[in-house]
Order: sequence, then C-alpha cells, then structure tokens
Amino acid sequence: MINSPQLRFAVIGIDHRHIYDQVASLLAIGAQCVGYWTHDEVRTLDGFVKRFPQIPRVADRRTLLDDQNIELIVSAAIPCQRAQVAIDAMRHGKDVMVDKPGMTTLAQLDELRRVQRETGRIFSVNFTERFEVRAVTVATELVRAGAIGTVLQTVGLGPHRLNRALRPPWFFDPQAYGGILSDLASHQIDQFLHFADVDDASIVTSRVGNLGHPDDPGLEDFGEIVLAHGRASGYIRVDWFTPDGLDTWGDGRLTILGSEGTIELRKYIDICGRPGKDHLFLVNHEGSRYIDCSSAPLPYYTDLWRDVFERTQSAMTHDHCFKVCELALCAQQQAERITP
Repeated sequence: MINSPQLRFAVIGIDHRHIYDQVASLLAIGAQCVGYWTHDEVRTLDGFVKRFPQIPRVADRRTLLDDQNIELIVSAAIPCQRAQVAIDAMRHGKDVMVDKPGMTTLAQLDELRRVQRETGRIFSVNFTERFEVRAVTVATELVRAGAIGTVLQTVGLGPHRLNRALRPPWFFDPQAYGGILSDLASHQIDQFLHFADVDDASIVTSRVGNLGHPDDPGLEDFGEIVLAHGRASGYIRVDWFTPDGLDTWGDGRLTILGSEGTIELRKYIDICGRPGKDHLFLVNHEGSRYIDCSSAPLPYYTDLWRDVFERTQSAMTHDHCFKVCELALCAQQQAERITP
C-alpha cells in the first residue's frame, strides 16, 4: 500500500469482467474509487455491485469527467468504445488505464497518440497476462540478470474458454471486439517486446479463422502471429478452445528461449502437477529448477500510482504501449483468413 498522496479514480465502462481485477488491484494498494458509470444493465453489473457495494453508481459519466479531484479513469468498456473513453478523459485532464485492447482501429490509435501528446496525460493499457501474473515478475528478474543469456525467441500461448452462454452480443461482433489478434494476442506481443528488450518488430505472418464455431460466424476462435526483430523471434497462438474440463479459464504459457537456457511459465495451472498458479521452470548451465512465484510482487499498479503523481513512465512507457497496440492492429488487418 502506498502512503500518500491519495489516488482517487473512477470507472467508466464495466462491460468486461477484467474490470473486477482492475478495481480490486487499485483498492488493494489504497486507492479510492469515487464512482462508476455504465451505459445500461450489462451482464457484469451484478458481479461489480457484489464485489464493490461501497462504490456509488452515477447516472451521467460527465459527473466523473468533470470532477477535478479524480486523477485516474479506469475502463473496461466495449472494446470499440475504449478509445473514446480515454480521449474524453485525457481532454478532461485525467490519466487513463484501460483493459486490452485499448482500441480497435488504426484510426483510433492515431487519435489516441495525438491526444496523449497534446495533453501529456498517461494512457496505459493493462496487459494483464504480464502485469497481473507474478511468475512474469520473476521471469523478468531472471532474464534481466542474464540467467538464460540473450533472448532468442518467445513462444506465447493464450488459450481461452469460450463460456458461450455468458457472452454478450458484442463479443461476436468483429467491429466491436476488434478481432482475436487485436484483442487476445496483444498480450503476447507485449511479452515479446518486453523479454526480447526491443522497441519494434516486423510481422512475418499472421492468420485468423473460425475453425470450430460455425453458428457464430462473427467469432474468430483461432489466431497466430510470427514476429521478428533482428535475431529474436516470437510465435504467438491464441484461441477460444479451452475445454470445460480444465480447472481454469486457460492454460496460458510462455516459453523464453535464451542463448544459455530456457524459462517456461505455466501461468494459471500446472496440469496434473503442482496446485495453484504462477509456476516457473528454469533450465540453464547450472541445472534445472522449479520456482514457486505465488508470493512475487505485482508492481504495475504501484508504479502507475507513482507515475500519476510524479509524471513518470515506470509502469510502462507510452512508446511501448502504443507499439504493442500498433503491431496487434496491423497483424489483425493483414492476417490471412483460414478457411476450414
């Protein structure tokens, strides 16, 4: 928990369940949520009220935008609406943290970049598969310390459970959610740039398709990307095929190949292995070992707090944030469509 000054934030848009973790994580470090706005009785509303009964709902989001005592706006609105939420907030002198994807079109990205430069406000996309995974914190420390030498490749797998009956109509509208690469694969793009320690990448290939859900033609249930920068490469696979028999929403994995060893993360479950999540396996010239990362810190939220008051970019630089979004959108735009 950070002592002072007090961070006051508000929520505009609760359409995705990620808003629960966004709000809970800020409250956990001592921030104060002064209110939330949602456009109607969205499916996530009951869960939000149950988790945060103390947070008042406001009838007009302008009430939150006009409140000069609010420093940060948090949003998990419908993906195609997040850019406008962020633009409105920055123009009202507020910093912004949104769920991924931060935008769904290149035009929105261009406008966000322009408004961020003009206002000097913080625009941060919460890439949860890095910022809210304790094993990634440990992997970052190991890679930066040279435990596996120079990073040569990352393999990022992002399988998800569809939970068809729980999904709102916008989930199946590509204009609303932006496509599977723009959405889910942004996590793995972020991790490639982060672990390879590069500021850009070329898209070698990208593919998307609906391979198993013909009754939902607007859904892209499979996507893959190959990225490259110098001698480093990254393979990414995302999908909506996690079976109901798994004890979590997806067996998210990350393998980091180095010139002197490898690191593998089993982020959310070790199938038929150790209980819990945040499992890390390190192999190098010294041998192989397992590291339980469940007690490692998650610095993103405390870093963002400090950035708000110190006007720094310690949680994530704007260059990195916008480059991840740009690569995801370009990969989506140029993707080959797989025909089953």
